[in-house]
Amino acid sequence: MTLRIRPQSHADSAGIEALTSAAFLNAAHSSHTEQYIVEALRRAGQLTVSLVAEQAGELLGHVAISPVSLSDGTPDWYGLGPISVLPAHQGRGIGTQLMHAALAALRKQGAAGCVVLGEPAYYGRFGFKAKPDLRLEAVPPQYFMAQAFATALPRATVTYHPAFNAQG
Repeated sequence: MTLRIRPQSHADSAGIEALTSAAFLNAAHSSHTEQYIVEALRRAGQLTVSLVAEQAGELLGHVAISPVSLSDGTPDWYGLGPISVLPAHQGRGIGTQLMHAALAALRKQGAAGCVVLGEPAYYGRFGFKAKPDLRLEAVPPQYFMAQAFATALPRATVTYHPAFNAQG
């Protein structure tokens, strides 16, 4: 069966919530609120990119990208995450395909760059690097990474949408 990466539809909302919850259920680094974050971003109209990985009608993965604010006012920067793959399907390249598709969609929309909070070894494979000039307060700098697409990297503090504080 072929894996299909496509934009999420309204009908995917419950499936995205379930797979996101399952993906982070046993993750030690998680606050276990990722499914609430995705829903809050959706309700706020802040999902710039929202893609699902589907196989034989089953949702296996999801990736969200939303706008972020930079303290220096630089426009068109986005934050990647959460990205989720059902635990039984992890390690099969689904997350990699979602990452490539999401970053391609963001570039196509004319984004200046993207940030991500996560594991450097994983996200480094997609061009993300810790950049001392771009910070997220109260986060160890090695876990906050960025990549500029067509412009110079700004010197700023990044703020995510309030939906990232969603608790349920």
